[in-house]
Amino acid sequence: MADKGGHPGGSGRAPEAGRPDRVRNVALVGHSGAGKTTLVEALLAATGTVQRRGRVEDGTTVSDFDEVEVRQQRSVNLALAPLTFGDVKVNLIDTPGYADFVGDLRAGLRAADAALFVISAVDGIDGLTRLLWEECAAVGMPRAVVVTKIDQQRGDFDDVVLACQDAFGEGVLPCYFPVGSGDGLKGVIGLLTQRCLDYSSGERVECAPDPEFLDQIAEQRAALIEGIIQESEDETLMDRYLSGEELPVKELIEDLETAVARGSFYPVLATSVPHGDHPGPVIGMLELLEVITQAFPSPPEHGIPTVTGVDGGPARNIACDPEGPLVAEVVKTTSDPYVGRISLVRVFSGTLRPDSTVHVSGHGLEDRGHEDHDVDERVGALTSPLGKAQRIISSCAAGDICAVAKLGRAETGDTLSDPGEPLLMAPWSMPDPLLPVAIQAHSKADEDKLSQALGRLVAEDPTLRLENNSETRQLVLWCMGEAHADVLIERLRTRYGVEVERIELRVPLRETFGAAAQGLGRHVKQSGGHGQYGICHIDVEPLPSGEGFEFVDKIVGGVVPRQFIPSVEKGVKQQMARGVSAGYPMVDIKVTLHDGKAHSVDSSDMAFQAAGAQGLKDAAAKVPILLLEPVDEVTVLIGDDYVGQVMSDLTSRRGRVLGSESVPGGRTLIRAEVPQLEIIRYAIDLRSLSQGTGTFNRVFLRYEPLPSTMADKVSAEARTV
Repeated sequence: MADKGGHPGGSGRAPEAGRPDRVRNVALVGHSGAGKTTLVEALLAATGTVQRRGRVEDGTTVSDFDEVEVRQQRSVNLALAPLTFGDVKVNLIDTPGYADFVGDLRAGLRAADAALFVISAVDGIDGLTRLLWEECAAVGMPRAVVVTKIDQQRGDFDDVVLACQDAFGEGVLPCYFPVGSGDGLKGVIGLLTQRCLDYSSGERVECAPDPEFLDQIAEQRAALIEGIIQESEDETLMDRYLSGEELPVKELIEDLETAVARGSFYPVLATSVPHGDHPGPVIGMLELLEVITQAFPSPPEHGIPTVTGVDGGPARNIACDPEGPLVAEVVKTTSDPYVGRISLVRVFSGTLRPDSTVHVSGHGLEDRGHEDHDVDERVGALTSPLGKAQRIISSCAAGDICAVAKLGRAETGDTLSDPGEPLLMAPWSMPDPLLPVAIQAHSKADEDKLSQALGRLVAEDPTLRLENNSETRQLVLWCMGEAHADVLIERLRTRYGVEVERIELRVPLRETFGAAAQGLGRHVKQSGGHGQYGICHIDVEPLPSGEGFEFVDKIVGGVVPRQFIPSVEKGVKQQMARGVSAGYPMVDIKVTLHDGKAHSVDSSDMAFQAAGAQGLKDAAAKVPILLLEPVDEVTVLIGDDYVGQVMSDLTSRRGRVLGSESVPGGRTLIRAEVPQLEIIRYAIDLRSLSQGTGTFNRVFLRYEPLPSTMADKVSAEARTV
C-alpha cells in the first residue's frame, strides 16, 4: 500500500478527529501474551504520540496502567489509545486476552468498526481467538491479522499463516512476508509492490528484494492477486488476469481495501517489536498503519447498532452524522474514589458537548443487579484518554470515542441521547457469569463500606452478578472465572479500602420425609393467670418431588376450634422453613390435622402455632429425613475433539448425560442433569478440559435425594454448629 507517512502528535494534546470519515476505531483482539499491548506501544511511538515505548515488564505501558495489570503483567481492562496517522485519527482499543475478561473484550468490539487479530508467531492460535473470529464474522466485522514476534527464534510466520487459513478460511492471505528470521530479521517484502522495506537502519528504506526471494514473491503474489480478484466487484478483472495482463498495483490495492472494509478479505501483516534479548529494529508499524487508515472502514461505512425509543418502539433513521440526534453508548465505566465515575463513550450520532444535559437509559440487565433506569444528567468535562492520562477536548462528534466525567447514574452499556428525544441502543451480547464466589467482610468497618463498593463494581462490570442469598445468608459474586474473582476482590481492597474474605459456598439443600409418620404437638403452660394451651395430632406423608406442601383439615366435632386450625398450619410452615434435621427448608410433604384439644380460656393463636411446629418435629423424629440437593439441567457447547472427555467428566460429577447433537462449525451440544454441588467450579474445569473453547449454561431443574454418605456428613456438620 502507498506510504502516506505519519504526523507526529504531541503527547500533551489530544488528536482531533475532524470528520467521521477521518476516524478509525480498531479493537486489538488476541489471546493473552500475543503482544497486543506491546504493539499499541510501538504504534504510539511510530506516530510520535509517545516519545518512548513503555514495556509490559516494567509496568510503563500506556494501556496497562491499573495496579492489577502492572503487578500481573497482563491486561484486564479495556484501554483507549488514540493516535494520528496522516489526516486520520485512529482510536486503538486494547482489549484483554484472557477469557475471564471477555466482557471488556466485547465492549471493545462494540466500540470498534474493525478488529485487528494479533497472533503470536511463537504461540499460534488458541481456541478463544477462533471463537472471537466467529463472533466478528456473525456481525460482519471487518478484520485483519497481524503476526507478532516474528523476530524470535521459535517464531514461524509461514506456519502461523497456514494455521490462520485453516482456522479462519481462505480469505486470509499475507500482504507482506518477513525478510530474514531471528536476530537476522531485516524487514518485510510487499507482495503487491514487490519491493523490500528494509528497517535494519532504524528507518524504513525501500529497495529491490534479493534475488533469492523472487520465487517466493511470485508464488505468494499470485495467490494474493487471485484472492483479491475473487472479492473484486470488477467482473472483468479475472478475465484480464487470466489473459496474462499485468494488473496495475493501484487498482489491486483499491480492490483489496474495498474487500477488507466490506469484511470479506483479511490481510495478514508481519511485525516485530524489539524487547529483552531481541534488540533489533521495529518492523511493520507503517505498513500496519496504512492498512488501518486506508482499508479499515470509517464509522459512516460500518453503520450503527439498532436504535429504538426507550419504550422499545421504532425510532427515526439514525446515521453517523455530527448534526444528527445524539446517540452514544457507555462502553466502559470506571470509578475512582477521588475523581468519581468516568464513562468511556462511543458517539454513534450527533455531537456530545461538555456541560450539556443528556438522557441516560439502561434496560435489560435487571438479573445482574442493574435496575432499568431513565434519568437526565448533566455532562461534565470531556476528555480524550491516553491510558490513564485524560486530555481535555471541546466536543466529541459522531464516530469518535471520548471519556465523560460526572455521569453519576450511567453504567456500562447505557445509552446517552437528547432529553427531548430519548433513545435506546440494542445491548450487546454478554456471557453469563457462572463461577460463584462467596465472600464476607473482614470487619464491621469493612461491612459498612462493602455495599457501596459492590454497587460501583456492578455498575462498571456487566459480567458480574451480585447475589444476596436469603437461604444461605451468603453474599455471592458470580464471576467469569478465578482471575475475574481475584481482580474484583483486589479492587475492593485497593480502590475502595474494603477487605473481604472468601468463604466456602453453601448450596441451598432441602429436607423431606422419607416415610409417613404421626406427630403429637403439645404446647401447655400454666403459670398463674392466662396460660397457653394447644394440642394437635397430625399425620405427615411425603409427596412426589416438586409438589410442595399440602395441608388437610380433618377435624370433626370442634376438638380444635375453627379459628385455630390456620394457626396449626402456620406453625407447621414456620417449622418447615427452619428444617428439622440439618437446618434446611422442608418441602414436598402433606400434613393432615385429625385431632387435638383446646382450652376455653388458655388456647390462643400462638399456642396452636407452637403445637403445630412441635407436631412436625415429633413426626420427623420417628422416620428417616432425606436431604435433597438441587439438580441443574446443563447444556455444554464443545468442540468435537473434546466430546468424550466432557461426557466422562460429567458422569464423574454424578451427572446423567441425556444426549448430544451436532452443531455447525465442528461442535457438539451436550445435555445433562448434574447436581449443583458438583458444578460449583465447572466454569474453570470446563475451560481446562476444552482449552478455553467450551461454554455451558445451567438452569435449575428439581431437587433429588442426596446420597446417604454425603447426607450423613451434612447432618453431622449441622449438629456441631
